[in-house]
Amino acid sequence: MNELELNALLAIALGLLIRFGIPILFTVLVAWGLRRLDRRWQQQSEHLRPSPLGLGAAPAEVRCWEQSDCPQDKRDACPAYARPSIACWQVFREKTGYLSTSCLGCEVFLNAPARS
Repeated sequence: MNELELNALLAIALGLLIRFGIPILFTVLVAWGLRRLDRRWQQQSEHLRPSPLGLGAAPAEVRCWEQSDCPQDKRDACPAYARPSIACWQVFREKTGYLSTSCLGCEVFLNAPARS
């Protein structure tokens, strides 16, 4: 092989390296960075366990059936009374996705602490 053929072969090899090697290297680096970022987010999410209440709401200290002084038969039929670990307005919101207009004016809802 003469020097001209060797130079041509090296030029082709360098061209292929630039054409394919650099994009592959860039893709590998981006994938590595994204995996590292995902691991960090996973670790952060383990410290911030989601509340079953959703929407950042903390459970109310006073329940709506106590505030309204509901009779026992009405309490037994109430879905919020059956799930005391969840704020009453969240129980009512689950069915339609919207807060009830009666919840918007309720003292229990208005005075509930926000989840930190």
